[in-house]
Amino acid sequence: MKKIGRWIKNLFFPPHDSAPVRRILPFAIIIILGGALTLGTTSAWQYTNTSVFCGTACHTMPPEYVTHINSEHVRVTCEECHLGRTELGEQIIRKIAYSWQTGSAMVTGNYEYPIRAANMRPSVDVCETCHYPEVVSDDSLVELKRFAYDQENTLSYTYLILKTGGGSKREGLGRGIHWHIENPVEFIALDEEKQVIPYVRVQNEDGSYTEYVDTEAGFDSANLDESQLVRMDCLSCHNRTSHISEQPDEAVDSMLARGAISSAIPEIKMRAVEYLGKPYATVEEANAGIAELADFYRKNYSVYYNANTELIDTVVEQLKQYFAISNFPEQKFNWDTHPDNAQHKFSPGCLRCHDGKHLTTSGESVRLECNLCHSIPVVASTEQLLTNIEISRGPEPESHQSTNWITLHRDFFDQTCASCHTVEDPGGTSNTSFCSNSGCHGTTWEYAGFDAPGLRIVLAEELKKYVTTTPVEPASGTQAPANSFAAIQSLFGKCTACHGENGQKGINLTSYDAIMEGGTDGVIVVPNQPDQSALVTSQQESTPHFGQFTAEELEQIIAWISAGALK
Repeated sequence: MKKIGRWIKNLFFPPHDSAPVRRILPFAIIIILGGALTLGTTSAWQYTNTSVFCGTACHTMPPEYVTHINSEHVRVTCEECHLGRTELGEQIIRKIAYSWQTGSAMVTGNYEYPIRAANMRPSVDVCETCHYPEVVSDDSLVELKRFAYDQENTLSYTYLILKTGGGSKREGLGRGIHWHIENPVEFIALDEEKQVIPYVRVQNEDGSYTEYVDTEAGFDSANLDESQLVRMDCLSCHNRTSHISEQPDEAVDSMLARGAISSAIPEIKMRAVEYLGKPYATVEEANAGIAELADFYRKNYSVYYNANTELIDTVVEQLKQYFAISNFPEQKFNWDTHPDNAQHKFSPGCLRCHDGKHLTTSGESVRLECNLCHSIPVVASTEQLLTNIEISRGPEPESHQSTNWITLHRDFFDQTCASCHTVEDPGGTSNTSFCSNSGCHGTTWEYAGFDAPGLRIVLAEELKKYVTTTPVEPASGTQAPANSFAAIQSLFGKCTACHGENGQKGINLTSYDAIMEGGTDGVIVVPNQPDQSALVTSQQESTPHFGQFTAEELEQIIAWISAGALK
């Protein structure tokens, strides 16, 4: 050891009479070692920041790694989301803290499956380094191809206009889905996954708050603990954007839509979902179970199977491949373990707050509306050459302006609806009219609060406002005089949704006296002068009135006014 010590001393502290090369050598060695250390440290830092390292270095990570590399954020590394983009010093501190959290859990076994991310960075450190919320996003058209659970796997198309929105209110924007990011919205969640939200509040422009409380939660906002409040950000909705695992129904639809499996195979949508969705304990068990799909066709469609064995085998292989990237039995991970908050069908998602039963003290709700974040879905068949997507514009009836309208409209349906909508098969799924939309009525919306007992009590009084008064019929054995208001009163029933008590522009068409009184712009009926009566001229303009009389109905009204507009 003494010899080694003397050698090192002579190497780094050579005699004064040593050759120049000998005196330079210690500095060269230090520079080389320093460079190697720097290069090694930098390489190690870069490698440990890669998704490959995060996803493969630990046996708990296969589900997160596989779903990530199959996501649209595959080129965003793990550390960019879980640590956030920031200056190097801050990132080192965050990485040490995060590594201690995960490393100590691994060493001590202090973790459980399925793995759930904790202490995520706020979206301002993550999402907003690429996606700037104050920049408005245009609305976008979404086409969903859906295959029915029937023998023909009948294809239908569902069209939605997604109202992404965003932008700043200062620029006349601040609307749509991204309104939630531009405006201060806070909530309290009672569980780790933030699925149970009893309380929401929105900060108004004057600094005051509007509070919404779930009528079924028994939450007392008077004893609010503000330390529990969570500010809504991108991750409140897009919590699984890099780790999505589609449900069997959606996954099979996707395979059929892109031709990965043939839609010509009878019952294939139904059977593929059935065999893919069974509860399998291991991958090996899943592969064996999915392979039994071929046995089903061999037994039940023997002629078809013998002629199309290759098509059936392709289905089996596709289902096995999808199971392998979406189910990890060892880590207890599958399409049900992590709720996706960017939808509202398979988990609460948007309906955690927009369920219709989060109310203010005055009965206003966090709006539950089918056309708030997207247009009303339109379902079209393959036979339809033209699909009409309704974009709501112009005035709305008073009832439609209620924040509780979607919940109420099941109990309020009369002839006034036909003024604006087609109404055949109301509440049905035939897609023959606006009121028989299978995109709305063809699904049981499990997480909507339609039937919440507390909500029904609150809305019972509001419903009374929208019940249309039935016109008084002439006494039995009598007939209303020709060209009298009594003879045509029933025609105005379709108008009272907009022009009832406190109607638009002050016009009330529920009674003779109210009609003759007119509205805020003056009289609407001038006896003997139908061409000077706004009740008539509003129906004859080049731009149709929001609610139109038929030609025959308008002729009756003109005849009544021409005869003096008698009562």
